[in-house]
Amino acid sequence: MSDRSAGFFHDADGRSVIFQPPNPAIGVFFLALALRWSPWDARDTELLWIGRGALIAWAADEILRGDALMRRLLGAVVLIWQVVAIAR
Repeated sequence: MSDRSAGFFHDADGRSVIFQPPNPAIGVFFLALALRWSPWDARDTELLWIGRGALIAWAADEILRGDALMRRLLGAVVLIWQVVAIAR
């Protein structure tokens, strides 16, 4: 579990959290996005929902386990964005 006294852009050990390797949920989102843009895959609606689900999972993970305040806030913003997009 992360130390909640970490800085805005740094974890408790002082490492920057801006450029970290992405977790699998972000990878799923980008794969779904790339497939939606591809001319050979016609499953736009399914890929849209897969991408949204992956972003929601990523956002919840960042809110709960983000290493720094910046990552937790980014997770909250993305979660709100996805909830609003679904509600429209």
